[in-house]
Amino acid sequence: MNPRREPTYIDERAEVSPEAKVGQGCRIWDWTKVREDVRIGDDVSIGQGCYIDHGVVIGDRCKIQNGVNVYNGVTVGDEVFIGPSVTFTNDRFPRADEERSRTWPTRVHDNASIGANATIVCGVEIGEGAMVGAGSVVIRDVPAHTLVVGNPAKVVRDLDDESSRETGSEQ
Repeated sequence: MNPRREPTYIDERAEVSPEAKVGQGCRIWDWTKVREDVRIGDDVSIGQGCYIDHGVVIGDRCKIQNGVNVYNGVTVGDEVFIGPSVTFTNDRFPRADEERSRTWPTRVHDNASIGANATIVCGVEIGEGAMVGAGSVVIRDVPAHTLVVGNPAKVVRDLDDESSRETGSEQ
C-alpha cells in the first residue's frame, strides 16, 4: 500500500467507459479512449491520444506514453514501460470482413520496456525484464532479460538485470 498515493486523475477530454475498471492513483490524459471491460491496475499513467481496446488488462505501476494503441487480446504485467507511438496488433491475417477476424493473445511480462514506435505483432510474449528497441518490429517471442532490436527484432544481447537498467549502457 502506498500511503502517499495521488488521487486518480482522468482528463475531462479523455473518454473512459463506465464499464472499465481503473485502479487507484491512475492518470489518464487528454484524447485517450479506454473501452469497456478494460482493467487498469494502480498507479498507471496513460499519456495523450492513446487507445486502449476492450478487454485489455494492464498491471500496476505501468507507464504508457502518448499515442500508444493497445488492442484486444493484450495483457500487460506490472511496472511495464511502453514508449510513445507503440502499436500492438491483434490479428495476424487481418481482413475487413469481421467474420474472418481472429484475435491472437499477446503478453508483456513484468518490468519489460518497449521503445518508441515499436510494433508488436500479436501472438507473442515479451519476457520479464526484456527491452524492445525503438522502431523494432516484434514478430516472435522475446526471451526474459534480453534486448531486441530491428525489423524483424532480433536478440542483440542479454541484459545485466541491474546495471543496464540503471545506467542505460550498452556495455
